[in-house]
Amino acid sequence: MTVAFGSVATTVRTILLRDTDQRIADLLAQEAVEFTQFEERGVDPAGGRPFTDPTRLLRVFLERQHADADEELIGLVASRGPDPAKIIQQREIPAAVPLHQDADARREIFGSAATTGTLSRPAGQIRWAKVEIAPYGGEPEAAFVVAFHPQREHERADEVFRILLAISGVALLMTTGIGWVVAGRILQPVRLVRAAAAQLTEQDLTRRIPVHGRDDIAALAETFNDMLDRLERAFAAQREFVDDAGHELRTPITIVRGHLEVMGDDPAEREETVRLVTDELDRMSRIVEDLLLLAKAERPDFVAPEPVQLAELTADVYVKARALGERDWQLAEVADAEVRLDPQRITQAMVQLAQNAVQHTGPGKRISIGSRADGSRVELYVADSGTGVRPQDADVIFERFRRGTARRGTRGSGAGLGLSIVRAIAEAHGGRVGLRETDGGGATFVLTLEETRPSPGGKPL
Repeated sequence: MTVAFGSVATTVRTILLRDTDQRIADLLAQEAVEFTQFEERGVDPAGGRPFTDPTRLLRVFLERQHADADEELIGLVASRGPDPAKIIQQREIPAAVPLHQDADARREIFGSAATTGTLSRPAGQIRWAKVEIAPYGGEPEAAFVVAFHPQREHERADEVFRILLAISGVALLMTTGIGWVVAGRILQPVRLVRAAAAQLTEQDLTRRIPVHGRDDIAALAETFNDMLDRLERAFAAQREFVDDAGHELRTPITIVRGHLEVMGDDPAEREETVRLVTDELDRMSRIVEDLLLLAKAERPDFVAPEPVQLAELTADVYVKARALGERDWQLAEVADAEVRLDPQRITQAMVQLAQNAVQHTGPGKRISIGSRADGSRVELYVADSGTGVRPQDADVIFERFRRGTARRGTRGSGAGLGLSIVRAIAEAHGGRVGLRETDGGGATFVLTLEETRPSPGGKPL
């Protein structure tokens, strides 16, 4: 703003000085033209004939002219002395040293070959124009000189410049004060962000910044709060991972240590111990892999959505699931729709549901796989014909390391992480996993996803 105000004041001063110089040049030219015309057409009022005496010509012309305040009209006549004689108007000149009182300046102007110019002197600058009177083309016998003292005009421009600078200074101070107050209020949320960031620790991620308004600063606070939410979830997931791993791995570690401590020298006993230890280590490996997968579910790159034809995806899941066990596998229905999802993660979740159905049904039992589209919603499901899930278990089976109290059919030795992984995959897609009863008995697990784009003629097959 300082540069802007200074530029404005300087530009105004430059324009005023330029206009002043132009006005002075026009005035000098006008006076010179008027004298030339008077000389060519003028008649001496004393005799009614053209002028023959330059002194008389200059005197009559000067008597008829009215000069401006800073303007001097002078007649100069050649004389025998070093200085030309002068013919002046009797009036006060505001200049400190008028031209008619400065012999050196008159001599320099009268002797100059130019018709106009600028004379710089200690007493002040003079802008002048001259019309020579030289009868018959000889040496000039006299000259008409119009001189202008631009000092007062320049002082007015300088005064306007100083006034503009003063006004600009006051405006700059006022703007600085207002800007200081407004900037302080605008940056207050930024200070809160800094203070909150300084107080954050690994143990306390609960602080949030209050959001007011809908401007960019409010958006910054919201973004910072969202970042804190993600950090809090990440730390919670990390703590949960450590707690779950410690809780679930403690038992197999104890079993392995106990068998190794009591293992004797009998080959059969050693072989049985190695088999038990290997089985427990395999179970520990599966638990760790499942826990790592659940930990990755909190990362933004856990899923990579892409356009997928739901019919092809459902058919692929059906083909892969048939290898899980000898069951009556059925492809119930297939939705002809295009959805944006991660086909690998959805396939993983559906195969996990199919594996869960195999574990809770016997050989030859029916397991149906299908998909359906309903407007902007798509459902993929796995339905079995087992004994179903008790109502009190429906709310806990999707939690980590939680199993239902009902043991339906053949039960695997899993750690209770399979359905947790399915829920994590569904939530990563912005959807959910639910449990329904199967007609005729059994359980139906449903993955519900939103925002689909049906294909032309897309109806469930």
